[in-house]
Amino acid sequence: MAARRKPPVKKVKFELTYSGIAGIGIVCFCIFLWMFLLGVWTGQTLLLPSIETSVKVAGNTPLPAATEVDDLLHIEPVREKKVVKE
Repeated sequence: MAARRKPPVKKVKFELTYSGIAGIGIVCFCIFLWMFLLGVWTGQTLLLPSIETSVKVAGNTPLPAATEVDDLLHIEPVREKKVVKE
């Protein structure tokens, strides 16, 4: 009885010239450069405050009057803790 032979497996093979490899390298470099610049722009946009906000924050605000300070809610700390036994 003859041994069974497996059908030959088709292999995928890529052949590139040096100019093809250089072209792929240039394309990858451009993609990575674009992603880096896009990331820097996004980070600057998210982390830095806008100009309108900084103008409002930097403006002079008058101090509150003494009557307004007295009207503020004042919370005093609890001096004794109550122990609840169950």
